Amino acid sequence: MPISSSSPTDLWLRGVAVNTAAPAEVLLRLLDPAAGEARRILCEERRLPDEVVDAVVAQPDAKVRRALAGNPHVSPAQRGRLVEDPHDLVRATVAGGPHPRPRRPLPLPDDVIVTLLTAEEVGEPQRLTVDEIVSELLSSWQVSASFRYRMRGHEHPAVRSLAVDVWALLTTEEQQALLTDPHPDVRRAAESHIRAADPAAREAELPDPGRWRWQILNNYALPDALVEAAMADPDSRWCLAGNPYTPADAVARLARDADPAVRMRVAARVDLAPAVWAELVEDPHEQVRTRARVQPLPRTPEQCLAVDHEMDEGAHDCVCTIFAPYTEPDPDWYRTCAESGEVVLRLAAATCPTLPADLVARLARDPHEEVRHRLAVRHPLAPPATVLAAFVARPRQRPYLLTQSRLPRTGLSHLLDHEDPEVRALAAADPTLGQAPVALLTDPDERVRRAAAANPLFAGETLEALLHDPATAEGAAANPGLPAPRLHALLDRADLPR
Repeated sequence: MPISSSSPTDLWLRGVAVNTAAPAEVLLRLLDPAAGEARRILCEERRLPDEVVDAVVAQPDAKVRRALAGNPHVSPAQRGRLVEDPHDLVRATVAGGPHPRPRRPLPLPDDVIVTLLTAEEVGEPQRLTVDEIVSELLSSWQVSASFRYRMRGHEHPAVRSLAVDVWALLTTEEQQALLTDPHPDVRRAAESHIRAADPAAREAELPDPGRWRWQILNNYALPDALVEAAMADPDSRWCLAGNPYTPADAVARLARDADPAVRMRVAARVDLAPAVWAELVEDPHEQVRTRARVQPLPRTPEQCLAVDHEMDEGAHDCVCTIFAPYTEPDPDWYRTCAESGEVVLRLAAATCPTLPADLVARLARDPHEEVRHRLAVRHPLAPPATVLAAFVARPRQRPYLLTQSRLPRTGLSHLLDHEDPEVRALAAADPTLGQAPVALLTDPDERVRRAAAANPLFAGETLEALLHDPATAEGAAANPGLPAPRLHALLDRADLPR
């Protein structure tokens, strides 16, 4: 059983830094540089009282402010207070979002986004330019589709031009306003959508070869000669199979391609002709048949995206970002999916956060385990028992599930002897156990010992003894049963000023 080589005071400081019951006056003492690693833990790895946030924002040390700027446990508004920080890395961390990135990123406040988009370079850049910080922002999923749409008439062109990203949401009049905008950057961004559908524009734009070639083959209208040339190349045919501008006759040919991956991509298209769809429903490859069958015509782009995610072979234990798409399928479609006999469609329904409670309850009883686990991860109304089952069965999902209030923290005694230490650690912290988890204080895993020692069922002389045992000192210092005077006394031992 390895024991930390840190000094007792270091262990106490780290424990106090995550103590959920520690009052602000205790936590403020940890902002002293002498607190060492505990200062970073405090600012980066937990929720903070408003008084502590105020103090961190005013800290002279940029590393401390940057820790708060990337803290996934504080609100975007609190992180956004650092948007005009004098240090570029602090501003860049606000723009880039929390780390580790939450599964479901929250948007920054409007005024914070506008400040980042409209910032001007003052003198020589430090480490990052203003443009590089904006690039961090736009790739962070902290700028919502609704913000982009609402900013279509903003006075600043850098903000106004973001409306181009939600082109399909704009009316014809709104699109025309961007195409004739007085600022050339806005016009250029809007014109890119018009050029995408113009095959003649590709003659000059299609490089040979390179990554931009694949982007164009996947996303832009091509002249007939280039379509025919691409049809002769297997990799290019896969691109054409998903390109929304590929002509109907080429799509029909691709539906008979020798490569099932190409046919699979054709089967996912929005614009399939009924005869092509009927042919793919009878395809010799099971996945191609399934992809065609689960979505009869007509389809919408939003429905296709939802199904495509579930057809992805890596989606079943995906830990990728959960973000709000620019447009969602009709809620009635999700309801139909929830009642479908197709597992793929029920998986799609489980990802819909607005699915009503009766259908959530239905999916929580689904015979297919993956549907239940997907519901646990994606739906705010997923029953606690379903969320706990996903936590036990899906280790890759645990970092995200641990941040959710839906994950049960009580009634876990049946998991105290679970073979997985992360599961034992969750159970060890349960304050409603029949008795304090004494046996887990000597668990071979440090995380379990720490969680057990932090259980408020330990008190008095027993808790004091845990504070002086190197194997349990950090967890004991995190115990919410420790009163403020005792926490102050631990910090006094570390010579932290009051």
